[in-house]
Amino acid sequence: MSAITSRRTWPILALGVLALASAGASRSSLAAGQPAVGSPAPALSGRDFKGGAFDLRAWRGQVVVVNFWASWCQPCRAEMPLLDALQRDYRDRGVLVLGLSADDRHDRKDALQVAQGVGYVTGMLADAMDNGFGAPQVLPLTYIIDGTGRISAVLRADRGALSGAQLRTAVQQALDAVPPGATRTGD
Repeated sequence: MSAITSRRTWPILALGVLALASAGASRSSLAAGQPAVGSPAPALSGRDFKGGAFDLRAWRGQVVVVNFWASWCQPCRAEMPLLDALQRDYRDRGVLVLGLSADDRHDRKDALQVAQGVGYVTGMLADAMDNGFGAPQVLPLTYIIDGTGRISAVLRADRGALSGAQLRTAVQQALDAVPPGATRTGD
């Protein structure tokens, strides 16, 4: 069982992150192995809770917001209405939101219940067929991927609670960064 998804070890993980931060650990060491701003978005594909397929490669030319969350994570659940509103408000501008639960497979029912309250694509990270992002080291964790397929922002819980304004600013920057008709990385 992964420490990030265990309900009993979440407080221990949170304390560990705080201890590393207070000990002067750099942001890059906290995010070691995780995709960084400016890098091409890794592969990510699988099935959503409704049985549909998702694949970042299929969403070429669009801004994609990938959010990793868990049913037991209160900050994650607090962000979900922000992500839902973003999906509604920006859908016509080519923005897609994908929320993947980092819950263990045996907690699928809890994750599905939480996900029923949002209108964006949701699924289980454990069910991903191709996951180049790896396991999130902190939750919630959100990547903004611009229309060229590059990561334009990483929004992490250990850097403060996400506001609707921060999320919309990051998405707008991703929209503005790519001229219409530009080709995604790897095409």
